Amino acid sequence: MFIDSKEYGSFYGRYINLTNGIPLQDLWKGGLNGVLMMMNHLTDEESLVRYEPEKWSLKEVFGHMLDTERIFCYRALAVARGEEEIIGYDHNIYLNNADFDRASLRSLKEQYIISRKYTESLFGSFSDKDLLKTGIVNSSTFSVRAMAYVIAGHEQHHLHIIAEKYLPIITLDAS
Repeated sequence: MFIDSKEYGSFYGRYINLTNGIPLQDLWKGGLNGVLMMMNHLTDEESLVRYEPEKWSLKEVFGHMLDTERIFCYRALAVARGEEEIIGYDHNIYLNNADFDRASLRSLKEQYIISRKYTESLFGSFSDKDLLKTGIVNSSTFSVRAMAYVIAGHEQHHLHIIAEKYLPIITLDAS
């Protein structure tokens, strides 16, 4: 399915462009498998790695991905049910108040699996009409279906960053 650029704010185009045209079920299954594969090959200690001192740890990245998916699910539900405007959120405030580094990697993994099942269930419950509904989200017009693709694209974005910036450090440390 192709998502028209009128269905989302320009900032989110970078996420949509990573996923546009690919069926959602394929994106969500592939993304979940990619995240779980990474988590399964990391220790709790390795998941505390930061590629630069002021950057997020891997646990924080996973937590941020969870928070964002949950928030976009809420936004999609709100728009599908008729809310016309939803404010944005500050991901740094959420991260600073979450303390993801104290969570076990196993706990984050379990949350990820549950969150993805919820996401798939939620979007599966929407009618075709619901998916086309629009509202103002974080000062941008958004369709419900575009939010689904943002979830998947945001995940792909962070999987690329993890592969590019975090995994080489962990591989070097293991040598």
